[in-house]
Amino acid sequence: MYNGTGMMRRKTIWSVYMLRCADNTLYTGITIDLQRRVNEHNRNDRLAATYTRSRRPVIAVYAEEFRDRSRALRREFEIKQLSRSEKEALIKNKPLE
Repeated sequence: MYNGTGMMRRKTIWSVYMLRCADNTLYTGITIDLQRRVNEHNRNDRLAATYTRSRRPVIAVYAEEFRDRSRALRREFEIKQLSRSEKEALIKNKPLE
């Protein structure tokens, strides 16, 4: 994809992810840089989600990639509607490596 200046623009890949918190709860979010985002959840009080701040450390246990933010947001919503057991099944069937 071109950016109008004749140069190629890199396509952003969005990730929907699940974290397992220290209290064994699951947190779901989206990002364009999973490693950076997990570090923010664990180390940065300003950038971490309110939910994860008091449940550290967190570890990434699941992720899916999408070509655009809109699709990632829709999938995030779908995952958030799942029961705990359905989320655990997703993690079990497609663990993060």
